[in-house]
Amino acid sequence: MPYFFAEEELLDRDGIVAVQRRKFAAMVRAVLAGNAFYRGKLADVQSSQTDVAVESFPFTTRAELQQDQISHSPFGTNLTFSLDQYTRLHQTSASFGEPLRVLDRNADWEWWRRCWGIIYRGAGVEPGDRFFFPFSFGPFIGFWAAFESAVAMGNMCLPAGGMTTSARLRSIVDHKVTVICCTPTYALRMAEAAREEGVNLAGSAVRLLIVAGEPGGSIPSTRTAIEAAFTARVVDHAGATEVGPHSFECVESPGGVHFIESEFIVEAIDPRSGNTVGEGEEGELVVTNLGRWGMPVIRYRTGDLVRLRRGQCRCGRHFARAEGGILGRIDDMIFIRGNNVYPAQIEDIMRGIDGLAEYRIHVCRRGALNDLALELEPLPGVDAGAVQRRAEKAIQDRFHFRPSVRLAPPGTLPRFEMKARRVVREA
Repeated sequence: MPYFFAEEELLDRDGIVAVQRRKFAAMVRAVLAGNAFYRGKLADVQSSQTDVAVESFPFTTRAELQQDQISHSPFGTNLTFSLDQYTRLHQTSASFGEPLRVLDRNADWEWWRRCWGIIYRGAGVEPGDRFFFPFSFGPFIGFWAAFESAVAMGNMCLPAGGMTTSARLRSIVDHKVTVICCTPTYALRMAEAAREEGVNLAGSAVRLLIVAGEPGGSIPSTRTAIEAAFTARVVDHAGATEVGPHSFECVESPGGVHFIESEFIVEAIDPRSGNTVGEGEEGELVVTNLGRWGMPVIRYRTGDLVRLRRGQCRCGRHFARAEGGILGRIDDMIFIRGNNVYPAQIEDIMRGIDGLAEYRIHVCRRGALNDLALELEPLPGVDAGAVQRRAEKAIQDRFHFRPSVRLAPPGTLPRFEMKARRVVREA
């Protein structure tokens, strides 16, 4: 069962464009009729012009949405329908400022589940798979829709909020879990805890980890470390609370993610000029969702960096593909001694260093320049000096500068269940 909705997943490029135009025009008609936020932004778009290309519309930014909710507390004016029609309330994780509240109707939530169905089938999920969700199930949208989609597909699902890592490991083994949905960081944390406690994850029934929330699923060394610990395949996924679950890694072409172009319109732009970049060039991801009419985003600037390519994949889909997954975030970039450095690049290096348990990045201001300092926590019993030398050499080989490095005692650096916070910016 490689497809969830083959009628749209197997469309050629012309078919995808036709579906996008039809869905976008229908959504814009509804939005212009009832959504005060977009009526203001789309003042020049008349109802008779709703079949125009999405590129004719202005960008939407997170700052706009946040300011709208500040000015019209608590939910803002990006609501296409009356408030009594909304049944779900979630909020962003506050990674980039104040949390953004996001509402969905039942119809919008069904769209979320449909997107997750496409993600699951693309990742190779089968009817008999048993799911494990080790996240808090709080107001952050996290894997809420993923959980409910798996239930709707008939799979057994084990919620693991409020459990310790040790308890989760026992549950994974005892209940013969085959699929785990979590962040890459937490997959590594479970692997670390399993080593400490003598839990044989490699001998468990787990065959697949679907990871999201960070670029780690498409970082080669991180993927390799997770797959080695679990003897299972890692599949990357990306999305955003305000946008939806927009992409997935297919079974046939690992090392990148497809965008569900039957449900999203995706672009890559120069973050400075706003102009479209060429195919395969690095640019900022811009997303328009097509099935979430209650609180839509049109040409939303995600801040994520991607390299888009189009063409038919070995999996049969013509969906656009981001080579290497989400490469990083524009606002995460660190300028160090003439180098543009992204935390994902450092993670790729750190996860390839033998004997390293955890790390943290310190960006230190020295006059007009930034310096990079690494805080390294070696595994217990390893030669800490050797770990330090390997890290220094690896950074110097990659970026042509030598970082300062300090060692942390075992078990002292923070571990993370959801998105990791490994960058500390110091004055």
